[in-house]
Amino acid sequence: MKFSLIICTYMRPTALLKLLKTVATQSLYPNEILIIDGSSNNLTEEILEVNFFENLTYYKVTPEERGLTRQRNLGIKHVNKDIDIVCFLDDDTLLEQDYFKNIISTYVTYPEALAVGGYIVNEIEWKQKESANTSEFFYDGWVRKEGSRFKLRKKLGLLDNTPPGWMPKFSNGRSVGFLPPSNKVYPVEQIMGGVASYRKEIFKELSFSKYFEGYGLYEDADFSLRLAKKGKIYINTAARLEHHHDAAGRPNKFNYGKMVTRNGWYVWIVKYENPSINARIKWNAIAIVLMLLRFVNVFTTTKRKEAFTESLGRFMGLLSLIFNKPKVEQ
Repeated sequence: MKFSLIICTYMRPTALLKLLKTVATQSLYPNEILIIDGSSNNLTEEILEVNFFENLTYYKVTPEERGLTRQRNLGIKHVNKDIDIVCFLDDDTLLEQDYFKNIISTYVTYPEALAVGGYIVNEIEWKQKESANTSEFFYDGWVRKEGSRFKLRKKLGLLDNTPPGWMPKFSNGRSVGFLPPSNKVYPVEQIMGGVASYRKEIFKELSFSKYFEGYGLYEDADFSLRLAKKGKIYINTAARLEHHHDAAGRPNKFNYGKMVTRNGWYVWIVKYENPSINARIKWNAIAIVLMLLRFVNVFTTTKRKEAFTESLGRFMGLLSLIFNKPKVEQ
């Protein structure tokens, strides 16, 4: 299988270079690498001019084409005709040597797969155990520390046993980050867009939604939920990489909080077009609980301004849903 790597980047030349150096050491190297750069300066272009990477093509987008969703759709248009698989990576990730080898082999083992996601290893500490205590989350013979948000939601009856990577009827389920580092392949319906791969043929029917143009929070959930209605999606936990969150290019916390609520509602309706009354009550209850927990961080963390502005953004996002719900693309 021939595969393309698309990296959409914005104002992160140093992080991008670090990623490309891990791509260069891969046991299976991309047939093409497309850099889709939305930066407002020339630093990314300049750093690539003095650092050579095989099969790499650089594209500088116009201000009108800037933004993760637009850049991803633009990247798809530039993929060579003979490519079978299209891989996306965030520009602040670092790959283990067999990342692409394990991604591509998944399509061979699971020929029905329309998409395969990679697995981030540096954000959560897991341990192998036969069972878990009350402060731990247990899955497939592994445990990790359970977050305070999930503990509270469980006490309030706002949490169910839906597996990681699948959306409960009231949304707000466990992400693929709750899958353990077992080196197994798991079926899911959501993958993270910054560590994702897709069969190129799916882009004949689907594209990344224009609703998420700009920063695009949850655009990956929207895309994979729509794709999951058409076929199988998997996570290969042996396709390992690190994610080092780079603050450059991220929105302010007020806008982020507002997007958490509004975009979260959007992807929920993508999966459940007409949720039940009980599901609606639980979704709103969770939104309020998470908003209040974020506000409590004003008094429990040193980043008080960020906690306050994000909680205010969550509140305004929830309030806006009463009068101005987004139009959902199914």
